[in-house]
Amino acid sequence: FAEFDDAANLLAANPDATTISIDEPVEIPKNQHSRLQEPGREEDDELLGTDDSDKTELLAGQKKSAPFWTFEYYQTFFDVDTYQVLDRIKGSVFPVPGKNFVRLYIRSNPDLYGPFWICATLVFTIAVSGNLSNFFIHLGKPTYHYVPEFRKVSIAATTIYAYAWLVPLALWGFLMWRNSKVMNIVSYSFLEIVCVYGYSLFIYIPTAILWIIPQKVVRWVLVVFSLCLSGSVLVMTFWPAVRDDNRRIAVATVAAILLLHALLAVGCLAYFFDAPELDIPAPIIPAHNGTTVITKSH
Repeated sequence: FAEFDDAANLLAANPDATTISIDEPVEIPKNQHSRLQEPGREEDDELLGTDDSDKTELLAGQKKSAPFWTFEYYQTFFDVDTYQVLDRIKGSVFPVPGKNFVRLYIRSNPDLYGPFWICATLVFTIAVSGNLSNFFIHLGKPTYHYVPEFRKVSIAATTIYAYAWLVPLALWGFLMWRNSKVMNIVSYSFLEIVCVYGYSLFIYIPTAILWIIPQKVVRWVLVVFSLCLSGSVLVMTFWPAVRDDNRRIAVATVAAILLLHALLAVGCLAYFFDAPELDIPAPIIPAHNGTTVITKSH
């Protein structure tokens, strides 16, 4: 009881002193409690793309937005480093089942740098590989003279860039329209859709190089393989956006996405690489009796 006597003497000397009861629970400050949960939650928000992280990124984008006629406005679309671009290329070439490409790679910082240069590289790869394929197919024929077809560059550029911009624009407009009808549809921005389509075309760059091989079976196997990889990225990205819609509309939307993607690959293969047979004119051989004999050439 000596301790109680000492405490009583202290209270008598300082009546304004506060005492702590053993039975009262000690409150943890809210700031400290939130700090304990912050690391794990930040990782979940970053990987899963929760609403809190989306709102934070949206507010951050609003803070650094600039007028569209200034250079700073377009500079934000190319504000990526090499590691981010390579990581997104790997994600488009090696898709992970059950992972959304936008939320996993794009949502934090969508860019136009990767899609622009991927499309430009694909244009020149298809044009150059198509000329080389035509050269190797007709190599050794006496009447064949190689002439580079530079018009293939412009045709490839028109096709690739029209697909990479017009199809995302149509898809974005469709999703916005369905979002006004169905509230549960996931909304993607136009920049995010362009980014997904741009990176999904990367697999066609090595495929176009291998299309030089003059074997139709090998080419079609490469087409199917490339379609499976790039098409799976598109399906896993846009199926969550339409799966809460009407069942027929959702299936038809995904089918249209895959059909347009397949038409691009098959069209490029058919036009740039499956060159038609040359129509060689038949030589005219004069006969000894004054008549001419025309021989057929195949």
